[in-house]
Amino acid sequence: MKLSDIPHLRLRCQHLSSAPLPDPAEVVRWLTAVQAQDYYGALSALSLRLENGVEAELDAMFNTGALLRTHVLRPTWHFVTPEDIRWLLQLTAPRVHAMNAGMYRQLELDDATRQHALSVMARALESGRYLTRPELGQALHQAGIPRAESGQRLTYLVMCAELDGLLCSGPRRGKQFTYALLDEWVPPAPERVRDEALAELTRRYFWSHGPATVYDFANWSGLTVTDGRTGLSLVQNELDHAEIDGQTYWFVPDPPPEIDQPPRAFILSVFDEYTIGYKDRRAVATAEVSARLGNLGNALTYLLVLDGQVIGSCRRTLQKETVTIELNSFLPLTPDDQQAIMTAVQRFSLFLEQEAVIVWR
Repeated sequence: MKLSDIPHLRLRCQHLSSAPLPDPAEVVRWLTAVQAQDYYGALSALSLRLENGVEAELDAMFNTGALLRTHVLRPTWHFVTPEDIRWLLQLTAPRVHAMNAGMYRQLELDDATRQHALSVMARALESGRYLTRPELGQALHQAGIPRAESGQRLTYLVMCAELDGLLCSGPRRGKQFTYALLDEWVPPAPERVRDEALAELTRRYFWSHGPATVYDFANWSGLTVTDGRTGLSLVQNELDHAEIDGQTYWFVPDPPPEIDQPPRAFILSVFDEYTIGYKDRRAVATAEVSARLGNLGNALTYLLVLDGQVIGSCRRTLQKETVTIELNSFLPLTPDDQQAIMTAVQRFSLFLEQEAVIVWR
């Protein structure tokens, strides 16, 4: 195996070039956790792994609780399934709390303050009530917790409640996100011993994201490299591996087969697991491309991928009945390349249910 072989294997393992998965929950279950601070970008990531994924239908499914959005793995939002949320929190929340410890001290959120806040939020949400973050902030303010009605103190108190398994995402209220009590929104599940949970997370990561290294796993999971090595020791007999440039890459022995005529081009959220799921992205983006993407900063929302390689950027602007899709390729394109990208644009417009107006930059 060479570094150049990795992108096509990852496309297969991530079900971008292999058979689509049957429903959105199965996509999330296969990937285990899908980074979702960009909610609509995360919906587009799900749609690319489905036969027909439409944004409005995925949004409606989220509102039923079939998918949950919470802080897990690293200190950011992810989609997870109801059956996975408890053991994932049990495994990764202590590590995220440790990452947040400096902010807890800076914001004067000691254990007593955090526990008081959790009790207030529990009372505010009980009996099936769904509240937005500002509404939770108002409840905290009325309970006498200072400076908790907005800003970073509210952000970290709500995140703490997510990590402690008190609350999770509820149904959206219009375009607003709400929170629900986890115990009222998700059926109870038995706890797993840590090694069992670590083995499951490691197994799933390398099955769905391989070929990847232990450093990729640690970066994705938020756990330590030592945890990654322990997890690999528990499941390495279920995996294959290859040495490339002095690194060991682990992957499933029988990756999903590639479909006939797989798509050559994709428009991917900047947080799609195809790129965000790895510490080392040399296999899918050259140093020059990575530098140019980095220069875009917060303006970067979507990536242009061709034959497994990130080749440029993309931006969408929604109008009333159309969506303007701006394409910026950093590399020269052949007519066949352009046609492949047009096919990806068409799929993106079907996901949005909007007619696309294409602008090349």
